[in-house]
Amino acid sequence: MLEHQERVAFLVLIGVAITVISANAVLGALGKQPFARPFSETVPDGELVMAEGNISQVAITHSGGNMVIEMENVSVFIPAQLADGLRIQKDDPIRVYGTVQTYQGKKEILLGSRDDLRVLV
Repeated sequence: MLEHQERVAFLVLIGVAITVISANAVLGALGKQPFARPFSETVPDGELVMAEGNISQVAITHSGGNMVIEMENVSVFIPAQLADGLRIQKDDPIRVYGTVQTYQGKKEILLGSRDDLRVLV
């Protein structure tokens, strides 16, 4: 049988676990949209951003098979494991979520998941 203090600790632990699970479910359902800022050149590296526009160019890197998408105001870098089998083309309207990184002095968006790219219909 548990002592009084052990029962209280156990109930607190159960309460914390339920709170964490609930928060995870709510934040997962909300997605990234409420937390992403619109992309601009002034956003610091590591920030979660969103950009929307028409694709002006799609290129595969010579080494590694990564994909780089050019839109009106930003480049989007898609690692090879996410780019594999991705079907997008020039002039497709898209919305992307990702983190800002600077590559060769230019800001770009790094995709973290295939779900972070949506072709708009």
